[in-house]
Amino acid sequence: MAGPGSEPGELSDAELLQLLLAEPGDRALQPGDSGKPNSSSDLPLESFSEVLTGDSAAEKVKRKRAQTPLEKYYLKYLCVTDLSTQSWCEQQMVYGRELPQLQAPETVVLLNTGKSIHLARELEVHDVVKVHTTSKEDSWAIKILNLLSMIPVLQAGGCVRELPVFGVIEDVFLMGIIDELCYSAKGELELRELKTRGRPFMPSGAQKKRDYFQVCLYKYLFDAMVQGQLKPDVLTSHIYLRLKQPLGLQIREHAQKAGFTVTCFGDLLELMYLNLTLSDIPSIDCLKIEYSHQESNTLLGTEVVQFEEEKVREKAQYYLAYWKGQREVQGVEIEEAWKCRSCSYSEICDWRKKRAEGPEQRSGPKKSK
Repeated sequence: MAGPGSEPGELSDAELLQLLLAEPGDRALQPGDSGKPNSSSDLPLESFSEVLTGDSAAEKVKRKRAQTPLEKYYLKYLCVTDLSTQSWCEQQMVYGRELPQLQAPETVVLLNTGKSIHLARELEVHDVVKVHTTSKEDSWAIKILNLLSMIPVLQAGGCVRELPVFGVIEDVFLMGIIDELCYSAKGELELRELKTRGRPFMPSGAQKKRDYFQVCLYKYLFDAMVQGQLKPDVLTSHIYLRLKQPLGLQIREHAQKAGFTVTCFGDLLELMYLNLTLSDIPSIDCLKIEYSHQESNTLLGTEVVQFEEEKVREKAQYYLAYWKGQREVQGVEIEEAWKCRSCSYSEICDWRKKRAEGPEQRSGPKKSK
């Protein structure tokens, strides 16, 4: 794919990288060139300037455009939980991605127990089978087939769990997994998110705020899907999936058992778009979060969440600005410094050290509320 145009005489990013990565033997000989390294007398005047200033091709590329976090971590999409974790502490989220080995053992146990509980709940409503994949298109095909299998259940007024959702916000592709969708006695479509806790009491206001944002993002993505906004080219353009890629044998067999005859990935995308667009599944009417104690399996309480689309978009825009390289990473404000007491990364946290050094060391805009 061609890159952005350059001014005459200016090297593109690709050309600069090619110069940087080229071995001496890769360079084409010019008239009068012996192929040996040039002596200082052979260097033009501008080359002397580059030697003196240390302006290598790599530095030119770096100055031209720094890597965004999405590029740094080789991410083509984000999970909804990436953004909701940012709302707790963005700096902690970054350390968690870069230094997962520093995570406290009790936190790992808590997370693994939560995953086991969610899997047990999923198995209550449907079986989980392993399917062999041979390409990244196969991996995404499984997600889409799971979604397609749940559409008729919702159309019939049933309950589904672990429903995948996809979509784009601020030109960044997001995906997530909704814990449960079902209909209330009034016929309203309810999203129910289960949060398991290690302690037998309800979470703090800051923790609830993180969870509220998570379920609001789920609703935003799901509603856009059933309104026909998830077109096939959305996935292919953001995640670089190949429409004509043949699906693996086990994927095709699994699809046939579900009532779908497909040969390539593009067939599956068309089926997903048509099934979502032509279905009469409504938008989500109600958002609920259920908090449960892991050890005793006791329900601690239920929160009903108000969805305000403008505020959800505003918060998402702020958090995605970090991933797009539009601002630096932010930690917690001083009034929320109590979060650092339970953080696995508090001893190495640069943000915490800067806050301790005083206001003159702080940089970046104040975190959005």
